[in-house]
Amino acid sequence: MTTVGSRYQQLVRPDRVHGSIYTDPAIFAEEMERIFYSTWVFVGHESEVPEPNDYVVKSIGPQSVIMTRAKDGSIHLLQNRCAHRGNLVCEAPKGNTLAFRCQYHGWTYANNGDLLGFPYKQGYEGVLDKASIKLGRVARVESYQGFVFGSFAADGPSLKDHLGAATECFDRLVRISPAGEVALTAGWLKHRVKANWKMLLENETDGYHPQFVHSSIFSVATSGIGNLYSENSTALCRDLGNGHTENDLRPEFRRIAEPMGWFGTTAEKVPNYVAAMRDSYGKAAEEIMIDGSPHVMIFPNLFIAEIQLFQIQPLAVDQTVQHVTCMQFKDAADLNRRVLQQTIGSVGPAGFLLADDSEMYERNQRGVAARTPEWVLIARGLKREHVDPEGFTVSNNTDETTLRAIWRHYMTLMDR
Repeated sequence: MTTVGSRYQQLVRPDRVHGSIYTDPAIFAEEMERIFYSTWVFVGHESEVPEPNDYVVKSIGPQSVIMTRAKDGSIHLLQNRCAHRGNLVCEAPKGNTLAFRCQYHGWTYANNGDLLGFPYKQGYEGVLDKASIKLGRVARVESYQGFVFGSFAADGPSLKDHLGAATECFDRLVRISPAGEVALTAGWLKHRVKANWKMLLENETDGYHPQFVHSSIFSVATSGIGNLYSENSTALCRDLGNGHTENDLRPEFRRIAEPMGWFGTTAEKVPNYVAAMRDSYGKAAEEIMIDGSPHVMIFPNLFIAEIQLFQIQPLAVDQTVQHVTCMQFKDAADLNRRVLQQTIGSVGPAGFLLADDSEMYERNQRGVAARTPEWVLIARGLKREHVDPEGFTVSNNTDETTLRAIWRHYMTLMDR
């Protein structure tokens, strides 16, 4: 009898992945248990619940969770399900409340999940212990640089251990703000696609596709961003460990050596921001404004794309929602206006970039359902990978080093 372990070893090879891994509902169900319900998953940002009693409805995979800030300032992740008969206790996407009341039978819970009470108490005398009834809680909640992660697993590596080398990317991100803080306060867009979640996971760290998929926007934009994804670019792709991957564009930005070039603009067009950065960071400001913000995929569901943030939510084997927002950098009003404008133009309802990618996700999903060829190739750059001075495996930005890194980590979780 074939074991689960040997099954995945047959489906994932060092240079290829079997098409059924994107289409098999049984595999999807196992992924939810072994990845989304067992490891650290990005949920939201502390700035989304800035005041006591604020809440926002978020997700961990298909599961609806409520991120709350209790009166004492602590952040909780609660399952959106009444402990009585399973009804949702929160329908509004966000708000401020001391308690959540189930509309079915009136059971009421504090915003830390404790049961406050229920109608007609006499019927429960000697039947249940009120103190033992609570909303389901995500077992562990931790944050780094304001980014909140949750894990249903009561035990396991800490968030910092999970992030590993990727913590530096978060540190680099917040340095874009003169105050060293980012916020997710611009609102979220939701893009639903008929594709497996791993299609999105791979695409976000794939430096091979932009010149082809996004050629229309690169042909009319003058930012030069498209040139970062070419065979002649000095940009790199990097395996950060634990499934986290980076498209490191800094070598190109440093070669050009233009402050704010990473943003496709010049220092003269955001003078207040540049002045605030120099006041905050002194000489280091020039390096920060040349290097720019990271382009990093945090396994399994968080993509930071310089100024935008994407949260991948699997719903079914062929249904995924991508939640998208833009970063807002504290004390950077003139930069933030441009960030919002660029986000609308690239990932908004009529935007260029995400529309291109979404079409590719769905074409991929339809394509891998074909009987032959059975395999998806991920071999590009396999023979030109090398280890950088920091000990990370890197290669040309168009290579599939990052995809192979994702699948190696995937196997450590699934082949157990």
